[in-house]
Order: sequence, then structure tokens, then C-alpha cells
Amino acid sequence: GVFAIAATLLILNVDSQVKEGTTALGHRLLEIWPSYIGYAVSFVTIGVIWSNHHTVMAQLGRVNRTFLLLNVFLLMCVAFLPFPTRLVAENLSHRSQLEPAALAYGATMTVMAVCYLSLWLYAISGRRLLRDDSDPRTVTGITRSYLPGFPTYLTATLIAFVSPLASVVLFGAITLFYVIDSSFFGDDVISAVP
Repeated sequence: GVFAIAATLLILNVDSQVKEGTTALGHRLLEIWPSYIGYAVSFVTIGVIWSNHHTVMAQLGRVNRTFLLLNVFLLMCVAFLPFPTRLVAENLSHRSQLEPAALAYGATMTVMAVCYLSLWLYAISGRRLLRDDSDPRTVTGITRSYLPGFPTYLTATLIAFVSPLASVVLFGAITLFYVIDSSFFGDDVISAVP
């Protein structure tokens, strides 16, 4: 449900910008092009996160309160994603304000990557929550694919201090990478958190 609500909130961000303009509707629809890009990137990101979440849950035979709390933190990040998406979309054309927007988006994604990795590492530690019949190769593959998430997002975020536009482009590229990675190589293992 959280994934569906977060994805729905993304389109409300686009809708609100259509209403804000004072120019003719056709011109306004063209003017808000950054909102379309923000919507697409974040919607696909949420979709990949949902797919990964499904993959993680399929490997588990049980859960406990700590795991559920870690999951709550992950879902909190997912629910928060429409906010920094809107900041980036609204400021993509106003480069002077793009740096804090890119930093907010990047911080959200970096924290989300940490939450995802923590959730997974907690579940597999000592095979604590894994199904008895879980395939060790699948578990290792998921772990290996989750490890680069944090440093990748942190790097893209820090680039915003030098070039906010490059940072935003990198966030889109990271999403594209995870879509391609999970499409071609994700039969058993879906990529890390985008």
C-alpha cells in the first residue's frame, strides 16, 4: 500500500504545477516538463524498490519486531520520495535553487539505500529470518547487488555541491541502470535499491 500511495502522490505533484501557471494551458503543459521527468524517474524508482521488496520477502521464512521496524524506516523513505521529487522538478529550470533540491533528493535516496541494506543484512545475519530452503547463491547475489547502493547514491548526492544538474542526471542514470540490470540479470535476483 505504501508503494501505491507514494507512486500516486507523484502525479499529484505534476497536477499541482499545471494549476499554478497563469499562461495558456498548452504553454503551461510544456513549461512543466521537469515534472514529467521527475514523475517518470521516481515512479520507476518506486517500482524497482517494490520489486526488490517482493524479492526480499520471498526469501524470508519469518519476521520479527526488529525486522518490521527496519521495514517501517524503509517504507517511510518510500513515502517521503514524492517531496524531494517535487523539489527537483520545480527547481530544475531555476539552477540557483537546484543544489538544495538535489541534495534533498540524494539524501532521501542515500538513507533509503542504508535502510534497505540494513533490512537485508539483519534478515540474513546467521540466516536469522531466511527460509530454510533459501538458495545461498540467491542470498549472496542479493547481498552483492545491495552493497553498491549506499556509496553510489552518496557519491551522486555529493556531486550536487559541484554540479547540481550532473547530480540530478546521475539519479536518473542510476534508476535506468537498475531497470536494465533487473530486466536482463534479475531472473532470480533483482537489483539493489535504486
